[in-house]
Amino acid sequence: MKKTVLSFILALGLVLNADALMAGNVLKGRVEADGKGLPSVVVSDGFTCVLTDADGRYEFEAHPQSRFVFVSTPAGYLPPVEEGSIPVFYKKIAGEGTYDFRLGKNPEDDTKHVCFVQSDVQLVEAGNLDTYAGILDDLMEYRSQFAGADIFGLDCGDIVGDTPSLYAPYKETVSRLEMPVYRAIGNHDMDYYGRSFETSYRRFEGLFGPSYYSFNRGKVHYVVINNNFYVGREYFYIGYVDEAVFRWLEQDLSYVPEGSTVIMAMHMPTRLVPDVRPFEYSYQGLADQTVNASALHGLLAPYNAHIISGHMHYNLNVCFSDSLMEHNTAAVCGTWWCTDVCLDGTPAGYAVYTVDGDDVEWIYKSSGYSAEYQFRAYLPGASAEFPDAVVANVWNYDPQWKVEWCENGKVMGEMEKFTGHDPYAAVMCRDTTRIHYAWIGPTPTEHVFKAVPSDPSADITVRVTDRFGNVYTAPASELVYP
Repeated sequence: MKKTVLSFILALGLVLNADALMAGNVLKGRVEADGKGLPSVVVSDGFTCVLTDADGRYEFEAHPQSRFVFVSTPAGYLPPVEEGSIPVFYKKIAGEGTYDFRLGKNPEDDTKHVCFVQSDVQLVEAGNLDTYAGILDDLMEYRSQFAGADIFGLDCGDIVGDTPSLYAPYKETVSRLEMPVYRAIGNHDMDYYGRSFETSYRRFEGLFGPSYYSFNRGKVHYVVINNNFYVGREYFYIGYVDEAVFRWLEQDLSYVPEGSTVIMAMHMPTRLVPDVRPFEYSYQGLADQTVNASALHGLLAPYNAHIISGHMHYNLNVCFSDSLMEHNTAAVCGTWWCTDVCLDGTPAGYAVYTVDGDDVEWIYKSSGYSAEYQFRAYLPGASAEFPDAVVANVWNYDPQWKVEWCENGKVMGEMEKFTGHDPYAAVMCRDTTRIHYAWIGPTPTEHVFKAVPSDPSADITVRVTDRFGNVYTAPASELVYP
């Protein structure tokens, strides 16, 4: 009899959703600006999305596991900003009650806006903050050319390198930007050594709010998600989007008209190659890409979508289709603050996205250089792999770019793309006086090009044309090691 009852209970547990057995709190409130309610604003607890009514009011039952109630800030409006950079579009749920949101009217026309993107600040010691402050100074100087524009930031995570004590000085340092920065959690921002994934994001959320959410600027819908899945053992994680995020995302995107522009930010890349490859069950593979990326790509299929990620400490653009592209963004910290370049030779820096309606353009801005610095070209002898060739590293390359070389001002043709190492990064990573970690090595990249000159003594230049028609020219030079 006991066995029969137990079997019945177990079977019932498989059929019923356990959440249905728990009563949630009723959340209600009003979203307003200048004392007037804002209609049709999406409000969510991370599990359910609802729209405000004509008077800006909402009411729904919170999921038992919800932690925040938050708004998907509508185009034309801004949330309050605290500590110089933290947009406060959320409220921590403290039981049943009223949660009102007061937004401000955006003083700028946000159909045209500029988004500054950084990834992998990865502060590991207090001394890194001074170098990081210099990169922020570079950003602010470059930002000055967009005076009068709507400007904000996206951070793709790994703010700290398993050093939560540096969150407070990080916030103080970045407050100089005096602009909202929307943040994604990175694997090194997680709390390790807990017993489950659900223990991994609590500290981050206590500092910056929900680990997944959305907002709108002009015609663009922005989404930030958490795709770092802590497996509940030591410091191990994989790239994975859990079902709670998927269900929320389905609801969130249901309010976005098909054909709209959607920009989604996360820490780990979804996929590093255009085509789906056979699944390989290895930790390295699971920790570098999102294992269920195809499902995420499927949700984005109805839109003109861009995915922005980090994690890899190199720069890479991947075109999945005519309407879906991923931009893996190089690390602010370069090679973990040991050198000023990343593992693929991309200089430490940040990306800049300029949006006009549905049109999106982007560049990679190297810290300490002008925006014209879009590649580095080496004379023969610099590359150990191809010592007879002129080699160019074009870090923001995608298939719509053109890379040509010239001898004595004459165009000789397009350079041959290959997979190999940036000569400067290769030398840097061998310098044990700079590199403090034995596991660091140069990363082969696909955005390097080569050509063998007919006259090695000729004046050799490289000319690069990006997908937007911008032309960049620079002479090839010898490898200079500081």
